[in-house]
Amino acid sequence: MDSITQAVLGASLQGALLGRWQGRRALLYGAMLGTLPDLDVVIDYGDAVADMTYHRGFSHSLLVLSALALVLTLLIRKLRPNPGYSARRLFLTLWLVLITHPLLDSFTSYGTQLLWPFTPPPVAWSSVFIIDPLYTLPLLVAVGVGMWRGLRDRPQWLAISALCLSSLYLGFSVAGKWMAEQRVEQVLAQRGIQAEALFSTPTPFNSLLWRVIVIEGNDYHEALVGWLDDAPPRLERIPRGAELARVLRHSPQHQRLQWFTHGVLRYDQIGDRLIVTDLRLGMTGFHPFRFVFAERRDGRWQPLPQVERLPFSRGEPQHLLTLWQRIWDEGEPIQLLSWANTLSQQP
Repeated sequence: MDSITQAVLGASLQGALLGRWQGRRALLYGAMLGTLPDLDVVIDYGDAVADMTYHRGFSHSLLVLSALALVLTLLIRKLRPNPGYSARRLFLTLWLVLITHPLLDSFTSYGTQLLWPFTPPPVAWSSVFIIDPLYTLPLLVAVGVGMWRGLRDRPQWLAISALCLSSLYLGFSVAGKWMAEQRVEQVLAQRGIQAEALFSTPTPFNSLLWRVIVIEGNDYHEALVGWLDDAPPRLERIPRGAELARVLRHSPQHQRLQWFTHGVLRYDQIGDRLIVTDLRLGMTGFHPFRFVFAERRDGRWQPLPQVERLPFSRGEPQHLLTLWQRIWDEGEPIQLLSWANTLSQQP
């Protein structure tokens, strides 16, 4: 999730558990600690694919963060002891502030390596968009009121209520994901389509309208599914260019990207360059992670030793307006194929 959300989540947790003794400082400490795991973004891992796939690695490991919480507890109890609360309560607070960061990240589409240094595929439950105001707003209000009115000698009902409300919203988003996948799977069964992979994720800034991607050989199908829809999902078949992946069969960067994305990738030849797109993130036709993996020289593809990430378009306000209208009215379907075709035209 975005840094503001992680900060107010950490602040709400520490304010609820230690605000009685630390006052407003609990909100500041929690906000700083809650954003700590994302400091790994300053590390240069060597190329664009490494920077993407090593992010949310060691700094988001439940094992590493649990050990860090224990070390911080021992240091604080030694250097700044407070007789008002126990070491157990302090450890629980620090542990929750730290581990809820990667757990919340796991609800997005990016991919979080919760069990680093072990290497199962990253966790991407993909039930919330990376920025979701409905999740963040209750926590932001609770922190704002806490900073204004203070926390000492006051029951922490507002922070606790905000945490419960945001958690209920996460549950609603998981239900939405299940709904979208069930509707698409019914259509797949009717058409006899054998899915190699199925990936669903909410469209930007909401959890009412969902993108569902179905991988099938050299093509993929994409559909929009909303809570308010009456008709079955409309699947659009889109070329994936999977035959170009053979060019990269010996590329370690490509192997790592396939592992990280569970293979939800698209391949395009644009001029003399081979472009690989992570279809999971962003919106159809507007994906933030696109990489130049190879160039064609003298009639042959040459994989690049340093993979380059392309600049990307976030789309126009009109695209967001179109999605907003689609949430409430499925009568005018969005032509996803035309949106997706912009990928083969972008340099």
